[in-house]
Amino acid sequence: DSTGAAGRYGDGDVQWMTAGKGVQHSEMFPLLKQTEENPMELFQIWLNLPKKSKMVEPHFKMIWAEEIPKFTDNDANGNEINVEVLVGKLDKYAASTPPPNSWAADENNAVAIYNIQLAPNAEWTLPATLSGVNRTVFYYEGNGLQIEQQEIPHYHAAEVDETASLKFKNGNEASKVLVLQGRPISEPVVQHGPFVMNTKEEIYQAFDDYQKTQFGGWPWPKYDYVHAPELGRFARHSDGKEEHRG
Repeated sequence: DSTGAAGRYGDGDVQWMTAGKGVQHSEMFPLLKQTEENPMELFQIWLNLPKKSKMVEPHFKMIWAEEIPKFTDNDANGNEINVEVLVGKLDKYAASTPPPNSWAADENNAVAIYNIQLAPNAEWTLPATLSGVNRTVFYYEGNGLQIEQQEIPHYHAAEVDETASLKFKNGNEASKVLVLQGRPISEPVVQHGPFVMNTKEEIYQAFDDYQKTQFGGWPWPKYDYVHAPELGRFARHSDGKEEHRG
C-alpha cells in the first residue's frame, strides 16, 4: 500500500485494513501453483467507521489462520459442525483484538463474524446476541439449510432476530454460512467509489485530498507489483516490523 506496508496471505488468513484518512491499496492474485489449479474463495467485507474515526491514520493487521479460534460441535446424531470465530466472541471463544480505531474495538458494538460449516443433516443452535445489533446469515455453499424451519436459498442472506437463539438444520449437502453482526453506527452514509464519508461535502474533500496528496504516493515499482513466491505468507508493516508464516 501507499504507506509501504505489504504482505501475502491465504489458506484461511484474514487481512484487516483501516483506510482512515486515506491510503492507496492494491491486491494481486498471482498463481502459487504453476501446474495445478489455484482455487480461491475470498470475502471482502466493508465495516464503516464512525465520524469521529474517519480521519485516523491508516492501519492494517493480519489475523493468521493459525491464530483464529476454531471449535467443533457434534449434534445428537453425531453430525459435525465446525465454527471459526473470525471477529468478536462466541461462547468461550474470542477472536484476535480488532484494530484500535475500528467500530469493532468496542465490545458493546458486538461486531462479529463467524464462518460455520455444517455436515449433511447437521443441527446447531446459534446463541442470541445483544439487543439492537444487526445480524445477518449469508448462505454461500450448500443446499437445503433451514433456520427456525424456514429454508434459506443458496447465495441468499437472511436478516435474523438477534435476541433469539436460532436453530440451524442442514439439508443433505455440506453447507457453509457466514454470520455477520454489529450494532448500527446510526450516522449518515455517503459513498462514491472507494470513498465513504458522512456528507457530500466530505466526499468532495476526500477527492481533493487524493488529488493533492495521492495519499502519500505509490512507493512500489508498479501498481500491479507482486512479491516473490518464496516469501510465503508474510506481512511487512509501515514501521518496518515483519511477520512470517511460511
